Order: sequence, then structure tokens, then C-alpha cells
Amino acid sequence: MMKIASKIAAGLAAGSLLLAGAAADAKPRLTPEQQLAKSLEGRVAGKPANCIYTPRVMNTRIYDKTAIAYDAGNTIWVNRPDAGASSLDDSDIMVTQPFGSQLCSVDIVRMIDRTSGFWRGSVGLGQFVPYTKVKVAKVD
Repeated sequence: MMKIASKIAAGLAAGSLLLAGAAADAKPRLTPEQQLAKSLEGRVAGKPANCIYTPRVMNTRIYDKTAIAYDAGNTIWVNRPDAGASSLDDSDIMVTQPFGSQLCSVDIVRMIDRTSGFWRGSVGLGQFVPYTKVKVAKVD
């Protein structure tokens, strides 16, 4: 009986050491606001615009409950919704219905659950803030 108890205690001790080591190696998760800030490092904000030209957008990224970033190459346009930001979830599918080739601050996007296909919420877009890379002056 003592041998079994000793083996169980040794197994539990080894398991707790493994868990403690894994916890020490784990990196802290960045908040959506921190993730957005990291993606904009080296860029400077420009004058907000009411619309963006969607054919130039190569990639869109959702930052949970925070913002939508539209990557147009040299410029990343960040939209912090005027309404419904709490519906933003990077695991959802974002459905937009722009009129023409522009997405504007008066437009509403819908969020669809990726698994069930059900509507999860609507987001009223705000102004689009352009972030461009800082130009470094060449030294002769």
C-alpha cells in the first residue's frame, strides 16, 4: 500500500513540475488594443477619411471588440466603429455590402458566426484613419 502511495505522490510531483515549467514558458497574451498597436509600429496616423477605395484592400483583420484594419499596401486603414464594436470577433466572418467601389463610415457590416452561420451582430463603421510608414531621410 505504501509503494502505491509513493508512486502516486511521485507521479503527482512530476506532473506539477511539468505544469510549472510550461506556465513559466508561456508568453502573456496581448490584448486586441496591443495587437493593433504592434501591427502599426513604424507607421504614423494621417487625416481620417469617410471612405476607402476597396479594390486596393489586400487584407482585412479584425481586432476583437476594438477595430477593423484594412491593409492597402503602403497604407493600413483603421476603423474604430461608431456602434457595435462589441460584436467584433476575429473568429467570425465579416460581411460587407459596399455601394460601388468604396466602403464608407455610414456603412454597416454584419458579423456571422463561422461555425453555425448565424448572424452575431452589426457594426456601424466610423471614420477610416490611414497609417503609413514613416519615411526615413537618407544621410549622404
